[in-house]
Amino acid sequence: MNLAPWLYLFQPFTTQNFRDIFWPIVAASAFWLIGLVVIYNLRTRHLRAHGPYLEMYEWLLWTGLITFSLTLVYAIFLFDFFFVPATLAIGLATLVWVRFRRYPPIFAAYQSRLAKQRYFSRSKYAHPESTIRPKAARRGARTVRVAPSKRARRR
Repeated sequence: MNLAPWLYLFQPFTTQNFRDIFWPIVAASAFWLIGLVVIYNLRTRHLRAHGPYLEMYEWLLWTGLITFSLTLVYAIFLFDFFFVPATLAIGLATLVWVRFRRYPPIFAAYQSRLAKQRYFSRSKYAHPESTIRPKAARRGARTVRVAPSKRARRR
């Protein structure tokens, strides 16, 4: 260390200035960026009928995409170092907030709605003959003929 710690915040984020952390941050950003895209594709294919889960994975995808791609952009275009920890802190905090704070109440409401639907569906078909159609009345047996309406006579 040749400079005071706070002066490193205004140095370009390069491998010469940050030998110990440059490649681990770049490799981790690339890994998590690819991992988020793969997880998003797999989970959305699996949960396509469950809207709240799709929304959560979309939030996670876009937040991670922005965070980790910005970190790679900072490394490529030699931005000052203070952008890197600020972006990672805000992005990772948003990922944690989305997963553990925003969506659990939505998931609980969705699970209760699914439970109600299962209960009503189960009670509707609980009687053994509820799925059997009643027999239609035979045509010739005791049917009452109704006179045609005035509209039908005019045609």
